Amino acid sequence: MARVNENYAKLPGSYLFAEIARRTSAYAEAHPEAKLIKMGIGDVTRPLAPAVVEAMHAAVDDLATSERFHGYGPEQGYDFLREAIAQHDFRARGVEIAVDEIFVSDGAKSDCGNIGDILALDNVVAVCDPVYPVYVDSNAMSGRAGDYDAAAERWTDIVYMPTTAENGFCPEFPARKADVIYLCSPNNPTGTVLNREQLSAWVDYANENGSIIMFDAAYERFIVEEGVPHSIFEIPGAKTCAIEFRSFSKTAGFTGARCGYTVVPKELERDGQSLNALWNRRQTTKFNGASYVIQRGAAAIYTTEGARQIEETLEYYRRNAGVIKEGLEAAGFEVYGAVNSPYVWCKTPEGAGSWEFFTKLLEEANVITTPGAGFGPHGEGYVRLTAFGDAAATVEAVARIRAM
Repeated sequence: MARVNENYAKLPGSYLFAEIARRTSAYAEAHPEAKLIKMGIGDVTRPLAPAVVEAMHAAVDDLATSERFHGYGPEQGYDFLREAIAQHDFRARGVEIAVDEIFVSDGAKSDCGNIGDILALDNVVAVCDPVYPVYVDSNAMSGRAGDYDAAAERWTDIVYMPTTAENGFCPEFPARKADVIYLCSPNNPTGTVLNREQLSAWVDYANENGSIIMFDAAYERFIVEEGVPHSIFEIPGAKTCAIEFRSFSKTAGFTGARCGYTVVPKELERDGQSLNALWNRRQTTKFNGASYVIQRGAAAIYTTEGARQIEETLEYYRRNAGVIKEGLEAAGFEVYGAVNSPYVWCKTPEGAGSWEFFTKLLEEANVITTPGAGFGPHGEGYVRLTAFGDAAATVEAVARIRAM
């Protein structure tokens, strides 16, 4: 008889954002008059840039002709996009990344979840706490997380590194040596960043211990402060210990279009094997590549006009983040993030639980947020708000919260 992957049975409840959607839907059904404002899931709301749309239309026209038709593309991505990425995202910042170290995909979430395919199951995994759920859940599905301790709300074999206001949102090195370390900067959910000195310390740790850093840079385009690295490869030594994930979802509004990429340096080796070669083998076996139309659209953001247009949208979201942060601070809330990120991390008042405050905001302000507890044990006592909504709705949401 066929057997299922028993690790799935260990997963607690439902995926965080599915549970938020369930609770929100139940409330909306019971209160059809409520005018809900979404500040929970990090989904963009502004339309694709005109340059991107134009490029996609042209790509569709290509597929309508025999001369310019494209069938299966390279699993690693088309060179026109990979070369643009290498030039604008890395070389322009003084980082040399080769085209064949870039693997285009349908998004950073997929790659963050799939990267474990090329790693042994007995690797010790360390995550920041609070943490983006995919890092933990994908390792749990593979069998690296052990069992779920419901009382402690954590996995027995995952090393949780507190990443809180008390330590400046920079985790300390784990007491137990970690083989695989997930870092995210700008961080989801806290909206905070790691500076050059902090990242350098982690690169040194990884190289000294033979660890691999899984660096999620999906929100790097929101960085505005000088001295904050946009890529871990800005740090000397990172190419021998790090893999970087990037996304066009928040950079250029591709949450519905789906496109991202992963950088695996050729210098990165473990057990005498190239992780670049292993990832290439995995992708060519399990993935047929992102669509030609989408990749043409992604390449358009690197044109002069495309870059200008997406910067306008990014600035729109940055202003929203400032409105949220300033409004909540004026109301007496303790908040973090927003400056280099689309996320605002808000401490719940008077010791209220995350889900308790989520419910209060939903019912009294009709504002949908994300409970911090869904991001790990140290997310308890916080909620996350996103800046991806409409500007007027963002102002209204903040006013409603302040009026509670």
